[in-house]
Amino acid sequence: MDRRSFLSLAALGGVSLGLGATLAGCSSQSSGTGSQSGAYKAPSKDLKATISYAIWDVNQQPAMEKIIAGFNKLYPNIKVNIQLTPSTGGAYWTKMKTLAQGKNLPDVLWMNGPNIQLFALNNQLLPIDDLVSAGAVKTSNYPKALVDLYTAGGKFWGVPKDFDTIGLYYNKDLLAKAGVPEPTSSWTWDDLKTNGKKVSDHFNKSVFGFAGDLTGGQTSWYNTMLQAGGYIISPDHKKSGYDLPGSIKGLQFWADIIEAGISPSMQQLTTTLANDWFTSGKLAMVMDGDWETTPYHQAFGDNLGVVQLAKGPNSNQCVIHGLGNVISATTKQPDAARAFVAYLGSKDAALVQAEAGVVIPAFNGSQTVWAKSIPGLDLQLFLDEAKTASPYPISKNTSAWNQFESDILPAAFAGQTPVATAAKQLADKMNAALAKE
Repeated sequence: MDRRSFLSLAALGGVSLGLGATLAGCSSQSSGTGSQSGAYKAPSKDLKATISYAIWDVNQQPAMEKIIAGFNKLYPNIKVNIQLTPSTGGAYWTKMKTLAQGKNLPDVLWMNGPNIQLFALNNQLLPIDDLVSAGAVKTSNYPKALVDLYTAGGKFWGVPKDFDTIGLYYNKDLLAKAGVPEPTSSWTWDDLKTNGKKVSDHFNKSVFGFAGDLTGGQTSWYNTMLQAGGYIISPDHKKSGYDLPGSIKGLQFWADIIEAGISPSMQQLTTTLANDWFTSGKLAMVMDGDWETTPYHQAFGDNLGVVQLAKGPNSNQCVIHGLGNVISATTKQPDAARAFVAYLGSKDAALVQAEAGVVIPAFNGSQTVWAKSIPGLDLQLFLDEAKTASPYPISKNTSAWNQFESDILPAAFAGQTPVATAAKQLADKMNAALAKE
C-alpha cells in the first residue's frame, strides 16, 4: 500500500506475529538514568548532548529534519540523529524489539497503538507525565482518543504526532456512467448498498460498487462494528466485544455486500487489495484512510470525491489511530530526550508536518493547512471525525488476537461460516488471550 501500510490490521499482525508476545528478559525496570522520573524542568539552552530519533517513513524524513532544525534554534548544542528503518516487511518493529531486548532502544522513537502497551508495560519507555505536569506538553492539545491510546497502566507514554480517520472515497466518472448519485454525508448503509448494487449490476460485475480492505479492520469492519453499536475491545482492554449484537451486525454488513455482488469476493480482495481495485478503475467506492487521499488524487484528479462514512444503525463513527513520539527508558540523555519530545509535541512542529502534506498532525488547530491541501475535496471531514472517533483497539498483546481475526473472519465474510458463529468463536479465543495478559 502506501507509506503507512503497516498500520492496517493485517500488516500489524504480520509484523508482530513470530516476534514473540512479550519482550523476553525485559520485565524488570531499568536502572539507567532514563528510567528515573520526577518533576520536569526544561534543561539549560546550552545543554550539550547527542540523541537518536528512530522513524520509518522516508517521505516524512524532510519534515522531521526541518523540525529538528527548529528545535536546534532553541537547543543549538543538542544534536539529533535520525535513524530511518523502513516499515517494509516489519523491519522497523523487528529492529525495535531486538534493540529493546538488548536495552539499547534509540533515545526517541516513533510508536503506534498496537505496540505501545507491549513496550510501555514491559518497562521499555520513560513515562512523560512529568512533561504534562510541568506544562511542557498539554494533553488538551490533541484528540482525546489519541491521548487515551498512549495512556497505559495509569501513565502517559507518548506525545501524539499525527492521526488517521476513515472516509468514503468515490470515482465520480464510474458513478455517473452507472446513473448513480454521488454519496453525501446523509447516506446510510442502505443507501450505500442500494447504489453499490446498481453499479455492480450496470457493469455486470466487471466493476464493483463498493468494498473495503477485509485483510485489516482499521479501514473496514472496525468502523461498521462501531456504527452498529458494538466495539472491538472494552475500554479497559480486558474483554472482547466481538460477540455483542452490534458487533455481529457490523461484521454481517461485509458478508452481505459480498453475497449481493456489491463487493468483490473475499478471495478477490485477498489477492488484490481494495485500494488497488479502486485505483485501477474497477471499484466505484471504497472505505479507506486519509493517508490514501494524495495517491487517490494523483490517480483521479478532479474525478475523485470523498465524504464521511455512511451512517450505520447507530452512527457514522470510525476508528482513529495515530503515531506517538516516545522516550526510551534506557536513554543516557533523558533531559535532551524530554526537551526534544516536548518540542515534537508543539504547534510549531505540527505546522511543519501540515505543510509537508504527508500526514494530519495531531495538534488541535494545526490541521487547517492539510485540510486545504487539495482544492475541491472536503478534507475537513477527516478532522471532524476525530472528535467522535474511537481509539484504535489495542491491548498489551494485540498481535495475539489480531491473529485470531485473520484466522476466523475471512470464512465468515466469504459466507462459509455463519457470522454469528465466527464472532462467538473469535470472542472466546480473544477473551482467553486477554486473560493471560
